[in-house]
Amino acid sequence: MKQQFSINWNRAEEHLNAKGYAVIPSVLDRNACQSLISKYDEVALYRSVINMQRYRFGKGEYKYFNYPLPAVVKTLRTNLYTPLSHIANQWMKLLKIDTSFPPEHNTFIENCHAAQQVRPTPLILKYETSGFNTLHQDLYGDIFFPFQVIFMLTQKGSDYEGGELVLTEQTPRAQSKAEVIHADKGDAVIITTNFRPIHGSKGYYRAKVKHGVSEVKSGTRYTLGIVFHDAT
Repeated sequence: MKQQFSINWNRAEEHLNAKGYAVIPSVLDRNACQSLISKYDEVALYRSVINMQRYRFGKGEYKYFNYPLPAVVKTLRTNLYTPLSHIANQWMKLLKIDTSFPPEHNTFIENCHAAQQVRPTPLILKYETSGFNTLHQDLYGDIFFPFQVIFMLTQKGSDYEGGELVLTEQTPRAQSKAEVIHADKGDAVIITTNFRPIHGSKGYYRAKVKHGVSEVKSGTRYTLGIVFHDAT
């Protein structure tokens, strides 16, 4: 895993402001990806297993980690939060929202727990052939962080085909716009959790964003999701 100082946060911020997402290449090495995949069947690591088809979320499975989080998951969640909190606070100012995110993730989690959002939300997702995920938002309660990060643990073209990450953006009085995001094994994709600011003729306004995964045509696709707020 790259150290925090090696990530070009200026470039990431530019992409987030312009597109609502940013791809950071090669954050996890192959060993880290394989290690996370190999732990998928370790029951004690997880608090909940969700069958997407049962809840009409799509077709596939995901598992929420228990506390204490695995070391790599905790490190990613902690180290990525601080630089993203600075960008999040800039977004709140642009949109004139009276919310401020503390610079330390521990403090933010304390705020979640004080609001009875106490369940950990980092998760690992598995899609096999014909699997997909419907468009959605990962909010989980009144307190939420504006960004989340998706790590690609498998490689399109060798481990699976299809299964593109899709974002849709809904602006007021307009049709939704879709964007397909391409990322390789080990890459991190930062996306907005709920909305992003867009500059219009009368200042900044909110554009609502959802994300999903298109149908996997063959193979198996694994991803790690880092959500920074906890759930009710």
